[in-house]
Amino acid sequence: MTATAPAAPESMAGERPRPGHDLGARRLWHSVRVPAALVFALLLVGILLSLGGEQFPSGHLEPDNPEPGGARALARLLGEDSEVTVARDSASAARAVERAGEDTVLMVFLDHRLLPEELATLSELGTDTVLVQPSLRSLKAFAPGTDVTGRTEDEESLEPECTLPATDSAGSAEVGGELYSASEDVVAQACYPSEDGSALMRVDSPHGGTTTVVGTGAFLSNRDLDADGNAALALNLASAENVVWLRPDVPEEVGGSDIVDLLPGGLLWSAVPLVLTLSLLALWRGRRMGALVHESLPVVVRASETTEGRAGLYRSRNARDRVAAALRNGFLERSVPKLGLNADSGAQTVVATLAARTGDDPRHLEQLLYPGPNDPYVADDGAMLGLGEALDELTRKLR
Repeated sequence: MTATAPAAPESMAGERPRPGHDLGARRLWHSVRVPAALVFALLLVGILLSLGGEQFPSGHLEPDNPEPGGARALARLLGEDSEVTVARDSASAARAVERAGEDTVLMVFLDHRLLPEELATLSELGTDTVLVQPSLRSLKAFAPGTDVTGRTEDEESLEPECTLPATDSAGSAEVGGELYSASEDVVAQACYPSEDGSALMRVDSPHGGTTTVVGTGAFLSNRDLDADGNAALALNLASAENVVWLRPDVPEEVGGSDIVDLLPGGLLWSAVPLVLTLSLLALWRGRRMGALVHESLPVVVRASETTEGRAGLYRSRNARDRVAAALRNGFLERSVPKLGLNADSGAQTVVATLAARTGDDPRHLEQLLYPGPNDPYVADDGAMLGLGEALDELTRKLR
């Protein structure tokens, strides 16, 4: 009997198996989701850091510097009612003033970085100028007859005590710093007076316009702009349709001179004969003198000739005592080692040992070898010859 399988329902019979790409996509997603999340997080952190990492220029009274010592706040306030042009050198400032027209104020900071000819060019523009803590060269160019006559404590608040509209409306301000005075022949208005001068001086420029000299720039900084009447005074001094803000960059060193360039030309030319002289001297002292010459050995002198020569010298000077001493010393140097003694042995020991070996009288040997002040062997040449014969006899006995 054969079993028959049940037929599949029509709904299931018409379906096909689904492909396996869904399973592969899920596996791919599970494998890449962690790295993708890390990359996305890193990109997000980088974007956030870049938004807060904007770099601003630094420096005292820099118009784009938001730090306490900068002047970005003042530059922004001036920009609301005026067109502010920032110049980094005198040439750019002069071109900006010429383009701006008549209603222009030139504000000069850090003018010690400018050359005298640059200051002269700027002063001849004939525009209203504000000098912030200027140098003496700037005073001479922009406000002749004005000089520094004193100083107050920094950031000291002073009252204007003048009729200048810019200062009268501002009131007291922290303008303590350098103080100025003008000569009698100069048309000037002095404000914010102190004991030795005024902290603000407005002078009619000889080339046209006015020059306002301020002894400090602290009241223009971000830190102090909102104190006292500082902001009002700053805005009043720069009240114009166009403001040219000149803050020169540090001059770049161009070229240079080494020590040779600084020496005078005559000194350099004098070195030429000196070098030639030294060269000739080196050639002269270092030249070869020719081939080497073989020299013979020193002449050999016989001992007898040396003895005869010394004897002749002694005889010419009647130095019999020296001859006797030389004979005795020679005998002792040759004989003492034969006796078993050393060079440090005393006279008594040498005499006793020598008497025991030769059988001679010790007193005779002592007088022969160690005489006293009255040496009988140096009385004449015969006695000296007798000394030599006696010593020869002793030598024969010791053999």
